[in-house]
Amino acid sequence: MKKNIAGILTVLIVIALLLTGFTTKNNVDLSHYILDDVDMQYHVPNKEESLDFTEVKPKYYLFLGKSYVGFKEALGFKESRGDYSTINQFGYLGKYQFASATLQMIGIYNPDLFLNDSRLQEEAFSAYTARNKWILRKDIKRFSGTYINGIKVTESGILAAAHLAGAGNVKKYLRSGGTIGFNDAFGTSIGYYLKKFSGYDTSFILPNKKAKVL
Repeated sequence: MKKNIAGILTVLIVIALLLTGFTTKNNVDLSHYILDDVDMQYHVPNKEESLDFTEVKPKYYLFLGKSYVGFKEALGFKESRGDYSTINQFGYLGKYQFASATLQMIGIYNPDLFLNDSRLQEEAFSAYTARNKWILRKDIKRFSGTYINGIKVTESGILAAAHLAGAGNVKKYLRSGGTIGFNDAFGTSIGYYLKKFSGYDTSFILPNKKAKVL
C-alpha cells in the first residue's frame, strides 16, 4: 500500500513540475530581440486595395523555326489565324481552309465532323500536302534553288503555293517562268506564297499519289 501511495505522489510531483515549466510571466523582457536602427514596418492590403493589383501573367512563345510543324502553323495562321472551327464567306473550312471537293478527294465527306476534329484537320493537311508533293515532285527537283520574279523557289514554298492555288496552277507558274500567274479570291498570289513560306523543312512529307485520311 505504501508503495502505491509513493508511486502516486511521484507522478503528481512530475506533473506539477511540468505544468510550472509551461507557465509564463506577465512581464517578459524582449529587449534582446530588438534590431537596432532597423525599421520593421509591414502593410497588409485590405480587400479594396487588393483589387487594385493587376495579375501579371508570363508570356510564353513557342519557337518552331523552319521545322515542318513551323510550316504547318505558319500556313494555318495565314489561312485562318489558326481557327479550326472557321468557315469563310466562300465556304472554305477549318484551320487550313479546305474546299469541300478537296476534302472528299482525301476521304472526308462530313464537314461537321471535320470542323470539330482538330486532329482530323491536321491529318487532312498532311495527306493533301503529300498528294501535292507527288504531283509536283519533278518541278520541286527542277526549280528548287532557282529564282522566279526575284523570289527563291524552295520545296516548302511550292507546297504552300499548291495549297493556295492547286498543284496544276503552280506547275503552270513555274514552267512559264512566272508569266502565268494565279490569285485567289482575296488577291493572294502564287509568288507571295513562294516567298512567305520559303525555306521550311518539308522532308517529313513523303510524296503519295493516293494519300487519304479515312
